[in-house]
Amino acid sequence: MFSKSSLLHLRIPFSFFLLPIFLFSLSISPNLNELRLFWVFFIIHFLLYPASNGYNSYFDKDEKSIGGLKNPPPTKTGLYYLSLLLDALAIILGYLKLNLTFAVMLLIYGLVSKAYSHPSIRLKKYAFTSLVITGIFQGLFTFLMCYVGVNDFPISIALRPNVIIPGILTSLMLWANYPLTQVYQHEEDSKRGDTTISLKLGVKGTFYFSIIVFGVALSCFLLYLNLYFSSKYAMIFLMAVLPVLLYFFYWLMLVLRNKNNADYGRTMALNYISATCLNLFFLYLFFNTTQVHQFL
Repeated sequence: MFSKSSLLHLRIPFSFFLLPIFLFSLSISPNLNELRLFWVFFIIHFLLYPASNGYNSYFDKDEKSIGGLKNPPPTKTGLYYLSLLLDALAIILGYLKLNLTFAVMLLIYGLVSKAYSHPSIRLKKYAFTSLVITGIFQGLFTFLMCYVGVNDFPISIALRPNVIIPGILTSLMLWANYPLTQVYQHEEDSKRGDTTISLKLGVKGTFYFSIIVFGVALSCFLLYLNLYFSSKYAMIFLMAVLPVLLYFFYWLMLVLRNKNNADYGRTMALNYISATCLNLFFLYLFFNTTQVHQFL
C-alpha cells in the first residue's frame, strides 16, 4: 500500500496548483481561527487531493507523463486502497476537527472525483461534461468547502452572493486552464477512448479556447476586485498575472510553429508560473484585507 510508486502517484506537490482556491477563500473569510485554518488546509491538500490523484492514476494507468509526474511508475493495487484510506481519513478528520457540513462536502468531492475516472462512469471520456464538472467541483465547490470549514459556517451562509461570486471566479480560471493540462495527452487519451475537451478542440483550438475563457475570467476578476475591494487590488492582480500571460503567448507562438511544442514540460511550466503568481496575490490580499494579526 505504501510502496514508492503508490506514494509518487499521490502527487502531493500537485496540490500547489490548487492552493490559490484555498487562499482566495481565506481572503474573504470573516471568522478566522488558526486551528480550523490548519485543519482545512491539511485535510484538503494532503488527504483529499492526493486521494483523488491516486484514485485517478490507478484507473488511468498512464504510461506517459501526467500532471506532476513526468515518468509515472506502474500502478499497484495498493494505490487503490491507499487512496480510499486517505479519503476516509479526510472525512473522519473533517467531522471531528471541523463540522459535519465540511465532512459531507469532502464526501461529495471524493465521490465526484471517483466518477471522473472509474470505468463504470468515467466522466473524463465526456468532453464538455468533464470540463463543466471539473471546473465546478475543483473551483466553486472547493471554494465553498474551504469557506465552510475555516469559518465554521452553515452552508446557507456560504451560498450568499458575496461568497458565491468569488467561488464562480475560481471555476472560470479553472475552465481556462483545464484543457491546457490535457494538451500533451492526446495520444494516451485516444487509446483509452477518453474524448477530452482538448482532444475535441485540437492542439491549436485548445489554446484559442483558453484565450477566450481566460479573457472572460480576467475581466470578471478585475470587476470583482474593483467592486468588492478597490481599484488598487485590481491593478495588483493584473500585474500578478502578467507573467502568466507573457509565458502563455510565448508558448502559443512555439505551438503555432510546431504542435510538438505542446508538451509536458511547457504545460507544467505554465502551471507553476500561474499557481505561483496567484498564490502570491491571494496571500497579499489575505494579509492586507483581514485582521490576521489577531490569530497569529
